[in-house]
Amino acid sequence: MADYTKMWSELGLDLEGHNALLSILGSAYGDIFLSQKNRPEGMKYFDFVMSEVHGLRIQELMEAKAQRRIVVGSYCVFVPEELILAVDGVSVGLCAGAEFNFEGAEEVLPRNTCALIKSAFGFKLGKVCPYLEASDVVVGENTCDGKKKSYEILAPMVKDLYVMDLPQMKTDMGRTFLKEEYRRFMAKLERVSGKKITPESLKMGIEIVNAKRAAVKRLAAIRAADPAPISGLDALLVNQVFFYDDPVRFTHSVNQLCDELEERVKNGIGVSAPETTRVLVSGCPMAVPNWKLPMLIESSNAVIVGEESCVGERGVRWLTESKDGTVEDLLDAITARYFSIDCAVFTPNPSRVEYVKEMAKKLNAQGVIHYSLQFCQPYIVESGPVEKELEHASIPTLRLETDYSQEDAGQLKTRIEAFIERLEKK
Repeated sequence: MADYTKMWSELGLDLEGHNALLSILGSAYGDIFLSQKNRPEGMKYFDFVMSEVHGLRIQELMEAKAQRRIVVGSYCVFVPEELILAVDGVSVGLCAGAEFNFEGAEEVLPRNTCALIKSAFGFKLGKVCPYLEASDVVVGENTCDGKKKSYEILAPMVKDLYVMDLPQMKTDMGRTFLKEEYRRFMAKLERVSGKKITPESLKMGIEIVNAKRAAVKRLAAIRAADPAPISGLDALLVNQVFFYDDPVRFTHSVNQLCDELEERVKNGIGVSAPETTRVLVSGCPMAVPNWKLPMLIESSNAVIVGEESCVGERGVRWLTESKDGTVEDLLDAITARYFSIDCAVFTPNPSRVEYVKEMAKKLNAQGVIHYSLQFCQPYIVESGPVEKELEHASIPTLRLETDYSQEDAGQLKTRIEAFIERLEKK
């Protein structure tokens, strides 16, 4: 990595804390990812992205800002990247996947707050997330109550916090409400960027994001093969980079990876032996660098073949209808696409468990591991009915509740190994 000290300093980062973070993450990345056997060559691009995730990519954001393009940071897949691209903006995900500075976060938040929220605050208070500091607008979305109330505390800490409200029920009223929230977000983007969203710019944004999602959907479909042509860890990494990389470059790189994986499938080449136990992971999103659970699973004689998660299938499953028409027509299409997302904040939410069953079937998964972050009430509450429904459908299911720390790694591995043994005997 080049020397980005001046840029990090100008962003106001705590250089000592940031350097310590990069050192820890670099070491973990090498141990977890680079130690894997028989990785696809196409993963070298994603290794490079991760090696420069706080360097070259931040430099690109700063260059975009110098060209009077706005940078919009967000924490959730309900924030439409299509609208951001329509004002020639740059959309980036924000840091929320590591147990960093939780002691600082717990000075302003209750201790029994989910790790994702505490992580977002830990990165901000510790001044180690360059994406957050580079953002002209930070978008918070009212998915769960924890996020909704925490944004009141975050607001004075960031340059411009924009809170997007979301419906909680899939009704006609809920759809109308979501459309009006997206209309309000459009107006915000136009004010901050000084650019008007046109049918042409919005259609272009839709097509760029559709291409990105289609590439990841292609990757997801390839993972149905046995032997698995790519590890669950590497597939998760691709889904995580989805939120940080330039969208056009990302799409090209994923499609190149898929070309290679399709050749692997034709030649029977895999990252694990044929008939290795196949597992689907369902539940909470896994933001960078939350790799604990996949590492434990894939070091227990199993391979992950899919993620029913916002950082996974739930984030890319639906495309937005791209059509000629007015901005209003295209806004209808965007609303329809995002209203389809079956996040656990919706009640009732039957489509989610139905799709977990569908994924397990099409990916030939032998069992499902349902992952919940501690204190994430929507997914924890939903995990019981999901387990019951899957077991009723003869899909063995293991519910796990954890956080970002390594303290429970041994206990988790014991439970995972017992579950995989159950699948092997099935």
